[in-house]
Amino acid sequence: MERPATPLVVYFSSISENTHKFVSKLDARSIRLPLRTGDETPSVDEPFVLCVPSYGRPGGSGSIPPQAVKFLNNEVNRRNLRGVIGAGNTNFGELYCVAADKVAAKCHVPVLYKFELMGTPEDVKKVNQGLEEFWTRNCLSPA
Repeated sequence: MERPATPLVVYFSSISENTHKFVSKLDARSIRLPLRTGDETPSVDEPFVLCVPSYGRPGGSGSIPPQAVKFLNNEVNRRNLRGVIGAGNTNFGELYCVAADKVAAKCHVPVLYKFELMGTPEDVKKVNQGLEEFWTRNCLSPA
């Protein structure tokens, strides 16, 4: 099966829309996870990169949005995950982007980038360059 040449980013964004604002600036196709966990979660049958914000809870427990957990509990989605981009707030200190670190460790994929809040133009530029290289190297060949 031939893979799409354009990267696919699956992401969760809360009502703050910070992650959405960042992802919308990328040169990538995207799928937004539903805001409510009761809504139907997509199944993605091609390689993708997950962009996930971290929630600031003591000790990092509950840092991964439940919508992302539900999405990754689908074995097809987990199998197609190739990397993670973390969104966070440096006010969280050592827990900055901890959700991306946790997902990457559990799913055995790399953390590709971390950005704060809605990112800067430099973050967008770096992620676009990195995604293009990563996608070409890791996602275009048949599984």
